[in-house]
Amino acid sequence: MDKTAQNIVSVVIVTYNAENTIAACVQSIFSQSCKQIELIVIDGASTDGTIKILEENDYRITYWKSEQDNGIYDAMNKALTHISTDWVIFLGADDLLLPDFSKMLSELHNPASIYYANVMYKGARHSGYTTPYHQAKLGIFHQSIIYPAAVFRRYQYNLKYKIAADYALNMRLYKDASFKFEYKDYVIAYYNDTGISAVAKDFPFEADKSKMIYQNYGIKLWLRYAFRNLKNKFKPELRLM
Repeated sequence: MDKTAQNIVSVVIVTYNAENTIAACVQSIFSQSCKQIELIVIDGASTDGTIKILEENDYRITYWKSEQDNGIYDAMNKALTHISTDWVIFLGADDLLLPDFSKMLSELHNPASIYYANVMYKGARHSGYTTPYHQAKLGIFHQSIIYPAAVFRRYQYNLKYKIAADYALNMRLYKDASFKFEYKDYVIAYYNDTGISAVAKDFPFEADKSKMIYQNYGIKLWLRYAFRNLKNKFKPELRLM
């Protein structure tokens, strides 16, 4: 890749001991019909063959570095200082970009829009247009979101949340009148559910979630969420009556 070319989008990957998946992820990026992509990789001091693979792809990676970090979102925050484009997407080292990604890039017109699309997950397409309530309750797959870089001139990921800091950031962005979420009907990535978010809970995030819904989505939506939680809490008792 011509590292001096005028690129449209930055793809950020954070890695740690990803030798079994990172090569396919990188290949999916540079197989795109759109070639105006810069790739930034922040590695957390891998001890397997990840570094060798990155070295082999050095000619087409815009920037990469390997050093110890304080988790996924610390690495993502580090990557933000190296973005030189107007748009950015974050992938896991075991995710893949699909051909629709290049098609979606042609529709990135509004620098105040946070564009999101769909991913393939467990063999099915997810999640379509996401209502504010479902965004608050379940979040949006971060592999489906292309952010304007302007977001990260104002925000960074909160390191308090080790697994769901992207979810927390999207909550704050929903309230920020400077930005809006805009859905596009593409399937832009294959989401591999072997990462930490698929196998562990972010307990600090879960503890703060209700409060953040109230702060960012307002009392009406919060009441709906609170009522749902209360109903779920008493479901077993209701079944016994």
